[in-house]
Amino acid sequence: MFDLSHAKRKHEDTRSGRDCQFCAKFDSEFKKRTQIDRLVAPNRVETASAHMSEDGYVKHRILEMRARFGVPSPLHAA
Repeated sequence: MFDLSHAKRKHEDTRSGRDCQFCAKFDSEFKKRTQIDRLVAPNRVETASAHMSEDGYVKHRILEMRARFGVPSPLHAA
């Protein structure tokens, strides 16, 4: 039986977007993210909700909280 909710993606659909400059500035591992996790919608302000993927959204929110509370450690722990 074919289950659409568990289908394997055959290609990456990156849509139209641009790199999130906020994440690029504050995430030392930004270049290692998958392409879709780096992208925000081209016609929106660079906020977490502008990200095109859930992982991008979550990582952006973590960076916002770290910046707000002055946590100097990088997003990705070693």
